[in-house]
Amino acid sequence: MSGVKAIEARGLTKYYGDFLAVDHISFEVEQGELFGFLGPNGAGKTTTIRMLTGVSTPTEGTASIMGYDIVRQSVEAKSLMGIVPDISNIYDELSAWENLIFTGKLYGVPKAERERRAESLLRRFNLYDRRRDKVGEFSRGMKRKVCIAMALINDSKVLFLDEPTAGLDVKSVRGIRRLVQGLNDEGLTVFLTTHNMEEASQMCDRVAIINRGRIAAIDTPERLKRAMRTSQSIEVAFRAVRPGIQEELAALPSVREVQKRGDKLRLLTENPPRALRELWRLIEARGLEPITLNTLGPSLEDVFLQLTGVEMAAEVIHRRRGRRA
Repeated sequence: MSGVKAIEARGLTKYYGDFLAVDHISFEVEQGELFGFLGPNGAGKTTTIRMLTGVSTPTEGTASIMGYDIVRQSVEAKSLMGIVPDISNIYDELSAWENLIFTGKLYGVPKAERERRAESLLRRFNLYDRRRDKVGEFSRGMKRKVCIAMALINDSKVLFLDEPTAGLDVKSVRGIRRLVQGLNDEGLTVFLTTHNMEEASQMCDRVAIINRGRIAAIDTPERLKRAMRTSQSIEVAFRAVRPGIQEELAALPSVREVQKRGDKLRLLTENPPRALRELWRLIEARGLEPITLNTLGPSLEDVFLQLTGVEMAAEVIHRRRGRRA
């Protein structure tokens, strides 16, 4: 299906009563692209995904998967997608093998083919030796692998991943990222939602940021960051922090703001060379001893904050509290 977009949204809109959740958004995802979809809670991110995957019907506009309209050709569209929700959809009382076979049956994959695919996926994900074990005995990272394998049992062309590394340990996070990037390298289109800005910056070809139901920006992570020249900064840590030093740094003429980040101080500036000279004069005048000193460009989190007004750390806390409620 050369030339066909993997995902295409045109004027996609969703009302809940009088509330406009998604406001006439349009975007495209190319075949083989790893596309990030970011937004704070309540921005319309989940509603958009529900429309793209056929769970919710758009009030206005259209969405298609590999050229198939998600409303008018839902069977064809859904047969080409795999979905990995942020909350596990596996059956703990079943084995890894049984979960994949059951999912294959739901998709209507013929018996011989679903068994072949189940074996291939479990071997690829290093789970074949544990295929007969109940998934309830697996670690979180292993369970996430099973979820991804289940989403691919129908030979998906487009994979929707919602927070695939949330709640995992560092080793599992790296393993899932390598797995997803490997699948993408082989041509699988991946639509990724994440609250990990480093993850989005490292993995995605492009990202879209949605805020208040509208697309606030869509571009490659690096181009988005380069557009924010005002968010350059200098990060410094001292061997000993003297009282009042943060206020003195904030008083430097070229420093716009000083933020405390753990044991480091981040100086936001529009002119890093000038700020460095002013900082060094202060260091010599006060007899300070810096142990680290780095200049930093804007991060994807800085872009997110500027476009949404929400700090990602606060957003993650809000999401976790919401889930416990």
